[in-house]
Amino acid sequence: MEINKQNMPKSIAIIMDGNRRWAKAQGKPASFGHKEGAKTLEKIVRYANKIGLEYITVYAFSTENWKRTEDEVKTLMLLLQSYLDDYSKRADSENIKVKILGDITALSKGMQKSIKECMERTKNNTGVTFNIALNYGGRDELVKATKKIAEMVKTGKIQIDDINEELISNNLYTAGEPDPDLLIRTSGELRLSGFLPWQSVYSELLFINKNWPDFSEEDLDNAIIEYQKRTRKFRSELKWKKKITN
Repeated sequence: MEINKQNMPKSIAIIMDGNRRWAKAQGKPASFGHKEGAKTLEKIVRYANKIGLEYITVYAFSTENWKRTEDEVKTLMLLLQSYLDDYSKRADSENIKVKILGDITALSKGMQKSIKECMERTKNNTGVTFNIALNYGGRDELVKATKKIAEMVKTGKIQIDDINEELISNNLYTAGEPDPDLLIRTSGELRLSGFLPWQSVYSELLFINKNWPDFSEEDLDNAIIEYQKRTRKFRSELKWKKKITN
C-alpha cells in the first residue's frame, strides 16, 4: 500500500524513545545510542522534507532529562549543538526551517547562541518546519502560557472573558502552527511523557515497538499509511460541542 498524497498529515510529532535501550542491547554506552539516534533524526527530517510534510516536531530533551547522569546530559547537549551548527551551514541547500520549543534560558550560552543563529539562518526557508522540543515540558509550557495571559489581564490588555482556546494556543511555543495530526512514539512505551499535552488532544496516536535508532523512512511511510486508514472524528465532536454551548 502506498501513501495517498491527497491525504497527507500536515504535522507529525515524534517521541524519539529507545536510544539508551538500543545501545544497552549492543553492550554500548548510552552516548553511542544517542549518536545513532541523532543520525536517524537527520535522516527522517530530510525524508519528511522530501515527501512534503509541513511540520515535524521531535522531543529531543525534556525538563526531566536533567536528572540523567552528567556525562549523558553533556553528550546530548553537544550532539544537539553540533546538529544546530551544521544546519546553519546547510540552510540554503536543505531549505528546512528550524525552531526550538522550550525554555532555552537554562541552557549554556554557547547552546543559546547556536539556537538563535540556526533559527535566524533558517527562518525564511520554505520546506518542512522542524521543531525541536528542547528543555521542554508540557505542563511547564502551560504554566508559562497561563502567566503570560494573567499578565495581559493584570495590565488591562485583555479581559477575563477574552480567554479562550485560541488565546491559549497563541501563547504556547507552537503559536501559529497546526496541532499534530499524528503523534508517534518509538520503543513500545505507551505514554506521552508530557509531550504537547494541549496540542495533541485530537492527534492520532501510534506506538511503535522499535527503538529510535532503528526507525527508518519506511517506518515513517507506514505510520502515515496507518494514519490515512483512520477516520478522524474530531471535527464532528467540535461541532457537537459548539451546538451544546450555543
